[in-house]
Amino acid sequence: MLTLHSPLSGWCAPLDETPDEVFAQRLLGDGVAIDPTGDTLHAPCDGEIVSVAASKHAVAVRADIGAEILLHVGIDTVALNGEGFEALVQPGERVRQGQPLLKFNLDVLARGAKSLITPMLITNGDRFSIADACVGLAVEVGDALFKVVSEAGDTASASTGGAGQEQALTFVVPLAHGIHARPAAVIANFAKAQATEISVLAHGRTANARSAVSLMALGLKHGDEMTLIANGAGARATLEHLKQLVLGITEAPHAADTPPGDGAKSARSPAAGYSGAQDPAQALGKRGQMGVQDPSQTRAAKEGFAGREANDSPPATSGRLRGVIASRGLAVGRAVTLKAAEIAVVEAGRGIGHESAEFERARDEVRARLNQLAQHSQGAAKDVITAHLEFIDDWELVASARRTISRGKSAAFAWRRAVRDSADTLRSLGDPRMAERVDDLIDLESQVLLALNGEAPTAIPALPERAILVAEDLKPSQLVSLDATKLAGICLAAGGPTSHVAILAAAMGVPALVALGPGALAVEDGAWLVLDAEQGNLSISPDQIALAAAEQTLAQRRQRQQTERAAAHVDCRTADGVRIEVFANLASIAEAQVAVAHGAEGCGLLRTEFLFLERDSAPSEEEQLQQYQGIAGALEGRPLVIRTLDIGGDKPIPYLPLPAEENPALGLRGVRTSLWRPDLLRVQLRAILRVHPVEQCRVLLPMITDPAEIRAVRRMLDEVRRELSINEPVQVGAMVETPSSAVIAARIVREVDFLSIGTNDLTQYTLAMDRGHAELAHRIDGLHPAVLNLIAMTVDAADEQDKLVAVCGGLASEPAAVPILIGLGVRELSVVPTLVPQLKSLIRTLTVEACRSLAQRALSLDTAEAVRALANETMTPARGLLPAQ
Repeated sequence: MLTLHSPLSGWCAPLDETPDEVFAQRLLGDGVAIDPTGDTLHAPCDGEIVSVAASKHAVAVRADIGAEILLHVGIDTVALNGEGFEALVQPGERVRQGQPLLKFNLDVLARGAKSLITPMLITNGDRFSIADACVGLAVEVGDALFKVVSEAGDTASASTGGAGQEQALTFVVPLAHGIHARPAAVIANFAKAQATEISVLAHGRTANARSAVSLMALGLKHGDEMTLIANGAGARATLEHLKQLVLGITEAPHAADTPPGDGAKSARSPAAGYSGAQDPAQALGKRGQMGVQDPSQTRAAKEGFAGREANDSPPATSGRLRGVIASRGLAVGRAVTLKAAEIAVVEAGRGIGHESAEFERARDEVRARLNQLAQHSQGAAKDVITAHLEFIDDWELVASARRTISRGKSAAFAWRRAVRDSADTLRSLGDPRMAERVDDLIDLESQVLLALNGEAPTAIPALPERAILVAEDLKPSQLVSLDATKLAGICLAAGGPTSHVAILAAAMGVPALVALGPGALAVEDGAWLVLDAEQGNLSISPDQIALAAAEQTLAQRRQRQQTERAAAHVDCRTADGVRIEVFANLASIAEAQVAVAHGAEGCGLLRTEFLFLERDSAPSEEEQLQQYQGIAGALEGRPLVIRTLDIGGDKPIPYLPLPAEENPALGLRGVRTSLWRPDLLRVQLRAILRVHPVEQCRVLLPMITDPAEIRAVRRMLDEVRRELSINEPVQVGAMVETPSSAVIAARIVREVDFLSIGTNDLTQYTLAMDRGHAELAHRIDGLHPAVLNLIAMTVDAADEQDKLVAVCGGLASEPAAVPILIGLGVRELSVVPTLVPQLKSLIRTLTVEACRSLAQRALSLDTAEAVRALANETMTPARGLLPAQ
């Protein structure tokens, strides 16, 4: 036990009176707050200075028993940028109780800060709690304030490692969108796997690195300074690895800005009422494709309906509502209204022991159910479940709830308070990415509360055929539990086009409108609806003529889909008889089954990263073999092109800390990473070569830039073949993803059996535009003439060696691009699985000569916009490139 002494003279108050919710709600830890009358901050105990904020307004001290104390002078004083502060100590310095730590100018702070009140917190509340706090009275420097009690009851063990082993590492956040959900989860997963405890200090606040919620609550943005802190043996190496992990994260585009491509997940079978085969990545394409047609729609999507004026949303009786498109399509069906009910909780607990046990039971129950769901989910649904699993064990959420339980509150009250405090903090950051995670937190809140009450998860009543769900909002867990075959559409009064529900709807192939406003809540159960998620309209109780017209349009679309599906299993040839193979991009056994059902002729790109991500160690040879063999079996003998590990850049993994890179996109990526870690490559090659029959598999090497890389992999491949006594040759291909590989394609193609063009990266590197850059995303277009000319160079080089060129990037899945690619000489496309029927149907209407003419005209143009305009003009029934509808 340790007594902490007052660092200031003034009035000592409980944290609840702090005019900042992060402190008042104890998100960073428990303690007290002092309204100072003096101008010097003193050490509350003997210890070591862990950190001093760059703006000198906060100091972190580690006591000799291991307790971490944050002293934060004033509220919002970080905005003063050090004005009025003078630091008297440095990180790593030993201090004695009562020693001055920093001086501050009360007049400057009074004018520039929100408040002078100074919180003093214990930030590692999982190991220490406070007792006998003296609040509601005047104190002097050195007065006893409260006692620090070790939760483990062993203060000696808390100091293991020695104060001298304290390490801190400061750097600037390089991520364009700061530490939002994905980077926070990457950091938290890494921290959980470490023996030493890691803290992150920023803006005068400290967060435990194991808590994604606490990390997000720091509000770290691009260019902010963050400090990593760890103690004990190996602390420095651990911090270096974590720093490299953060620096290695390349911002992926926001869900709404993600173009279709080799990172896309395949959709489930279309539901009733769906207007056309569509991959979630397509449905979540560029802003214009999402249907956010004007600034008012974007604003409505972000704010929901709560902030609208009354006349922004007409009542349901007017017959039509305008909304924001979250998932494209057309649906006709009857309304099934869902009314949300608040789960009541009792504040008073029935004893700390009882409530603690109930809390753990409920979390165990929810965790087990989520794990079971994860095993049977894929794509966007699995991403949502993974996020919920992350939050159910989030360090700060759980610690906050336990602290509240320890004060005599019920487990339900404690959990709701912990979740909503964190949700409020995320909302207050003003970052849409953070606000979107609030939906997941509130969803998880209700799951745990229901488990505490002994109730099953909130279920939606059994859906009738052609149901259009109408609600204020929808929880992701509710949506994934629905029978998608009966769900024709979704209409939400609130929500936004980039929420998890929107992403799930697109993945399920269900048309969805969001931000319809309060008028949607007046829709009567059972009313006929026409949901037009192409134009953003919801028609309520339309007349018979309008209803019949919508039914006819829907029937025509379904008929076209059925016709395309029926013909999808026949070999694909152009109208003049040229064979074009249409393969599928895959990342799981389930996707392979979807691809075969949709007529894919093989897998042109198996993204093996799904085996390596979201885990603490690399998959074994046997684990990889099991997955590859399962996919080969699902393909029923069709070709399987397996891309070797494409890690690095935007796909870092915790157990493979890459060297620090200013620009990871230009660093260790693709085959470079594999050659840097040949042990991982050898295991993967062994697993691939053990697939039966061996001739079904082909090896594809990512991010090739020169022939030497191919030769190095081939040498290892030959060694593995000898080890496994395999005499059959194995086809090896190279991905063309950089301008350099396209320019020297004639030399690269001599070393391989085929080439595959990854248009996503080729476009990024050719145009020198980061795919993750929010301001440039709309300009990154694979139909840019520069990209098309590089594709033409690659095909010409391969033709001279009589070798095949495939396109497996996002461009292959775009109908507008397919005739141009065929005209350039591409004879194999690897696409989103559910688009195979549509693209085969298109290809059968084309002639190679017409495609060549189109491609040559495209190569001569100046911009991607001009190429698209040409393609749209040419691809009409009148021009002969598309059939009459």
